[in-house]
Amino acid sequence: MPATATTPRVRFAPSPTGYLHVGGARTALFNWLYARKYGGQFLLRIEDTDKARSTEESTRAIFEGLTWLGLDWDEEVVYQAQGLARHQRDAQLLLERGAAYRCFCTPAELEAQRAAAEARKESFKYDRRCARLPKDEVERRVAAGIPFVVRFLVPEGTTEWNDLVHGRIAFPNKDIEDFVILRSDGTPIYNLAVVSDDIAMRITLVMRGDDHISNTPKQILLYRALGHDTPEFAHVPMIHGLDGKKLSKRHGATAVADYRKEGILPSAMVNFLALLGWSPGGDREVMTLGEMVELFSIEGLQKKAAVFDPKKLEWMNGQHLSLLSAAELEPRVTPDVIAAGLATADELAARRDWYFALIDLLKVRARTVHDIVRQAVPYFAHTIEYDPEAVSKQWKDREATAEILGAIRERLAALPQWEPQAMEAALRGLAAERNLAAGKIFQPLRVALTGMMVSPGIFEVLSAMGRDLALKRLDDAVRYTKSVNGS
Repeated sequence: MPATATTPRVRFAPSPTGYLHVGGARTALFNWLYARKYGGQFLLRIEDTDKARSTEESTRAIFEGLTWLGLDWDEEVVYQAQGLARHQRDAQLLLERGAAYRCFCTPAELEAQRAAAEARKESFKYDRRCARLPKDEVERRVAAGIPFVVRFLVPEGTTEWNDLVHGRIAFPNKDIEDFVILRSDGTPIYNLAVVSDDIAMRITLVMRGDDHISNTPKQILLYRALGHDTPEFAHVPMIHGLDGKKLSKRHGATAVADYRKEGILPSAMVNFLALLGWSPGGDREVMTLGEMVELFSIEGLQKKAAVFDPKKLEWMNGQHLSLLSAAELEPRVTPDVIAAGLATADELAARRDWYFALIDLLKVRARTVHDIVRQAVPYFAHTIEYDPEAVSKQWKDREATAEILGAIRERLAALPQWEPQAMEAALRGLAAERNLAAGKIFQPLRVALTGMMVSPGIFEVLSAMGRDLALKRLDDAVRYTKSVNGS
């Protein structure tokens, strides 16, 4: 932890104008990990000053997304709009100190200045004409009710800081326009509101995306003008799609809630997000949230843009699925099983041990919760559909297939006990009698039982299905292959 006399206090400050997106969730996670690692506080601020776009639905989605990810916050949620009076007091203080001034220029006048600059082939920068108005003229215009904004008077020199990710960053102040801090209606502009809030919340480290780097010199200047020490800053890399461009809706799902609906586990999501711009060192990838806290460090944050690979997220999710017990997975799987019409809650409860064993069997080959449910269909449904590719590959000779499936059915039906060792002995014996490789028996059987070419071990499948359902599947398959042959 950087040397500081105070307890670390970090914040996540989303705008409630949409759902919690991947980039925001990653920023929240890094701040949360830092706070938990160093015994600090992780605070949540809802930046709801844009009343036209802020919604309660979006605020609720932010809360739900963070809760789902396991990122709990300390202290009460701060709503930026409720700090309006303080924002205005800070603007007034800057006016009194000569660090800001009232600008009476109308939008039309500013547009004319901008056009003139373009004509001279220069970049537009406000010329400070209102900063040169005599005090009595300013008072006269205020008394007359002429609208004005408040602009910060950028001092000469250079504004720099030691970024905890990027190292020293410096901005010549001459390149920073006298930016507006208060609108004509008295509401604050982003930079003033953020600084005022961070001071009030006693934030010690501002960790956010590096798209905010251009805001940082303005905010540092505001801190100093208000007479406060600046927090430390850490600007984490942006997240890109596989095409190297900033992650957006064109890359697919970007809202955390979308991945929740797609069967991604929260433990996998935070693990995946953590690795977008941070490395725990070595080749370690699969981690629990507790392990991430233990391993987290600012030094592990990377400067280069991170790449969001949906396939890697699915792989990560598969790893986390395999780490969870059936009891842990059941609350996530059951709603989908019921929604798919495979079974009722009462039916699952009545076969609890069998159901848990099935989840353990299927989770190994699953990438998402939805995969588990998809694989579970053959163990519940009255009838199944056969994958066309599986049929064309494993049941190519339909007449021979019908005959071999019939023979398999006969051998299995004759077993006195329905247990894997006896099944294996019977079917390997059948293969030997017919001078066939065992796969020539097992693969057509797999398609008959599951409709698919890939499944858990064939004897595990038979055991999980039970005698009655397995024999029914074989009867159905024999009828199917014979009907295709015109029998």
